[in-house]
Amino acid sequence: MFCNTSTPGHSTFLLTGFPGLEASHHWVSIPINLICVVSILGNSVILFLIRTDPALHEPMFIFLSMLAASDLGLCASTFPTMVRLFWLGTRELPFDFCAAQMFFIHAFTYVESGVLLAMAFDRFIAIRDPLHYATILPHSAVAKVGAAVLVRAILLNLPGPILLRRLIFPQISTLSHCYCLHCDLVGLACSDTRINSLVGLVSILLSLGLDSSLIMLSYALILRTVLGIASPGERLKALNTCVSHLCIVLIFYLPKLGLSVLHRVEKHSYPVLAVLMANLHFLVPPFMNPVVYCIKSKQIRQGFLRRFQQKRVDIS
Repeated sequence: MFCNTSTPGHSTFLLTGFPGLEASHHWVSIPINLICVVSILGNSVILFLIRTDPALHEPMFIFLSMLAASDLGLCASTFPTMVRLFWLGTRELPFDFCAAQMFFIHAFTYVESGVLLAMAFDRFIAIRDPLHYATILPHSAVAKVGAAVLVRAILLNLPGPILLRRLIFPQISTLSHCYCLHCDLVGLACSDTRINSLVGLVSILLSLGLDSSLIMLSYALILRTVLGIASPGERLKALNTCVSHLCIVLIFYLPKLGLSVLHRVEKHSYPVLAVLMANLHFLVPPFMNPVVYCIKSKQIRQGFLRRFQQKRVDIS
């Protein structure tokens, strides 16, 4: 890297697709683009159903609508640059665009993590005290939780782009992925990045780290509550209400764990696998969340059937 020719805030970043498969990017990108399109359609349907069906105006489904909205935001943050890279062959991104994309990607990721924590708390309340569930979690409380999750995501990510402007980058830098991430940008800087790295670590610990710990605590409390239920049938029924959320938690956190392990194993030895894992890290949760809830949630399926039948009646 030739750092002596660069100036802060005026660098150009080059996106990276699948190393060694540049000639086949059009074909490789077809499943990725298909996943993005299905994710957008699936989450839009979830939002539409919850918005228009009064039977779904419960805290659990309102949190699900927040999750769908964050998934749509994540798709909107990553999809454009992937299309430009894979279909148009455009790799260049100016500094300001890259910093903005980094902010939105991490912000929507933190929002999704916070909503998953809120959903875990919602399931605990529903199992622990079902008779007072609506009293403990009224719509006003749900709205405050959603606002707190959004504000936290913004505050934790706001210093990142601001602190990046003080760094010196090469005039042209090559990124490791097909979008901009904080750790990737900091690793390309030629100046002192200790403050940036510290801020990034604190933001991760206060979001993903804290949320995952509290989710595990919530499920420990849920399990203890369920074990205190005398009837085996009631135990199974209570646990069944958590299956969808638990699947989504695993889908959200497991790719992140796999990517972290791959980075520490030596990602340069497996460049294609590293890029694939990074893409799955952001593409799988928005794709699978609507699928899981449509399969496992009876209320969502019934809401979809009601809208479909109403549409048929209107057409007739």
